[in-house]
Order: sequence, then C-alpha cells, then structure tokens
Amino acid sequence: MSNITLDTKRSFAAPLRAADLRIVTSGLALLLLGAIFLNEVIDGRQAWLFIVGGALGLVLYHALFGFTSAFRVFFSDRRGAGLRAQMIMLALACALFFPALASGELFGREVSGFVAPVGVSVVIGAFLFGLGMQLGGGCASGTLFTVGGGSTRMVITLFGFIAGSVLGAYHLPWWQEQPAFQPVSLVGSFGWFPALLGNLAVFAAVYLGTIWLEKRRHGKLLEGAEAQTQGWQRFLRGPWPLVWGAVALAILNFMTLALAGRPWGITSAFALWGSKTLGASGVDVAAWGYWSRPGRAAALDQSVFADITSVMNFGVIIGAFLAAGLAGKFAPVWNLPARSVVAAIIGGLLLGYGARLAFGCNIGAYFSGIASGSLHGWVWIVAALAGNWLGTRLRPWFGLAVERTPQKSAC
Repeated sequence: MSNITLDTKRSFAAPLRAADLRIVTSGLALLLLGAIFLNEVIDGRQAWLFIVGGALGLVLYHALFGFTSAFRVFFSDRRGAGLRAQMIMLALACALFFPALASGELFGREVSGFVAPVGVSVVIGAFLFGLGMQLGGGCASGTLFTVGGGSTRMVITLFGFIAGSVLGAYHLPWWQEQPAFQPVSLVGSFGWFPALLGNLAVFAAVYLGTIWLEKRRHGKLLEGAEAQTQGWQRFLRGPWPLVWGAVALAILNFMTLALAGRPWGITSAFALWGSKTLGASGVDVAAWGYWSRPGRAAALDQSVFADITSVMNFGVIIGAFLAAGLAGKFAPVWNLPARSVVAAIIGGLLLGYGARLAFGCNIGAYFSGIASGSLHGWVWIVAALAGNWLGTRLRPWFGLAVERTPQKSAC
C-alpha cells in the first residue's frame, strides 16, 4: 500500500524524520527550471500558474487534505474534522470569489466561474466519481498529491483516471443529450451578497451538524495533538492542522482565478493527455464531439505546456514531491496486493468517467463550482456523497481498510 495515509489521522506522535535533501533539492530544481521553461516557451503567467500548482501540492501534502478520507471517516465513524475543514475552505473561497465574479474582473483581468448545467449526466457522473474515490483511494487532487508524494498504488489509479477520462470524453455528447436544466449561477440570480449569506448558512449548518453527530457518537470531539515541529519548521516540514490547509487552498484557488481568469480545475487535463496519446497512435480523436468545441480543439492541437490545467497538475505533483522530501517521507512501496491493484484500476476508471459526465471533480465541480456560485456544485456533492457511502461499504471486498480515527486529531 501507499506510504501516505489518506484520512483525518494526524500522526504527530510519530518519530520526526530527517528531511531528504536529495528529494528537496530535486523538487526545488524542478519547480525553478519548470517556471523558467514556461516563462520562455509560453509566458510569465503560465510560469506563475505552475508555481501556484506547486504550492497547492505542498499544501495538500503537508495538511493531508484528503476529500476522500474525510467522507470515509465521517461515514464509518462520524468523525467530522475533515468535513469541517472543507466548510471553512468553501466559506473563505466564496467570500473571495463572489464579489469578483459579480464584477466580472479581478485586478484588471476578466474572470468567470465554473457554472455548468444540472442534469442526468451530473448526477450519474458525480455518483460514479464518489464511488471511484473510495475504490481508487483518492479524489482528483488526492491522486495528484499522493503520486507526487511517492504512492505507487495511486500511480495505477492515475492511469485508470486518464483512461476513464478519455472514455468519458468520447461518450459525453450522448450524455449531454439527456434531460438537464440550464446552468444556474446563484451570484447572477440573487446577487453576490445574498448568495454569499445563503452559502455561509449552509456551511455553518454542515459544520455544526458534524459536531452534533460526532458528539452523539463519541461524547466529545477528537482532541488536537501536539505536533513535534513548531513555527517555521512546522510550516516547512509539516504536518499542518487541517484548518491551515483549508485557508491556504481557498487563497491559492483565488490566486488561480486572478491569474487564469477562471478557478482551479484538474480533470480536463487527464482527458487531454489520454486523447493526445491516442491521437499519436493514429486514433482520430479530433473527430469526437467532445473535441469539436473551439477551445478544446485548440488545446488538442497545442502543447500540453500551453494548457493551464496541465501545467498546474504538473506543479501539484512536484510540489507534493518537494513536501514529501521536506517531511522525510518519500518512500515508494512496490509490493501491492492484487485486490488493491484491481480496486485502483476500477476506481480510476470510475473517477475519470464520472468527472467528464459531471463537468468536473471534487475540485472543478465541488470546490470551484460552489465557489463560483454554481448550483451544479451543490448537486454534485450530494450525488458524490451517495457514491462515497456505497464505496466505503465496498472497500472491504477489495481488502481496503475502512479507517477509524485515533484518539487525537490536528483540528
């Protein structure tokens, strides 16, 4: 199995390991050289987006900010620290995004959110994605940062993710013909301030609801544990409290909006990578309906380094690689149980296919979708939670643990 634990465990009592200077040096060099390359070949904005991706990878790793684990631990043990961290992240993101999206510009750049239709494809796609999260062992962001952190199992999930994304792209035109409502922007429909108040009320309800349910099951909330690292050492080497990760992810997504003109996304790049690979082998992917849209057709023709999502994904992987080196935890494990490998393949395929049908993943549809004021983001999370619930119950069939949290937590 992976050397990274994707749950709300905060193993601060574990022996502090020395930083791996070879990994740290390599990670810093990759970030620096990548930024220089992108600045020269593409432009400075692309270089900065790569750096932002690196920061996202470091944050995800140091905070162990796993959406998949947060859902699983809540369903299996009613521990809600991970869900409460997500509510903090979403609240801050909405407070930053909504005024900017209402004005249509940010620091002089035109900006727009991810607002998608709500229909059959979103519901089914999000459900499949949620199921894939638990079998594959991670979400979109979780897959990237654990691959960067040295998880060999998640490399298998990533390849399945890419394959599923290509299949989803091929089938998407048919799914888009199924019943659906037009895209609904809460910011556009109600104004940014009323929309913000409504969202904050829901976040508060979820936050307080998880506290009530956790206390009902356990009598008290999971207490915070004292970290072995403090101050700047803790910032650089981790582990971070979940709330640090929540705040940092919201700010970095807002930085993405300012630089790219749209929020953070992940999975469209997987469809691009897989389709380019098929195209290189002689398959006429350009004839697919998915790639007929001008923006997508241009991405298919250009280098992946011109694609914002791809560049940020590369940054996330390298940033997590750097974080693993700083924490002294980069240690890939190659002996994987067969049932775990099968689950990784199936989970990856479901993740990729579901993300294309649902117009995004836990980042593009859930995090960035809700931060964009899109109704489809709320529909997505409801359907995805149903898939996570089922996936949590199927994990034992594949020899995968259904974690119970320990007595201490970072939040």
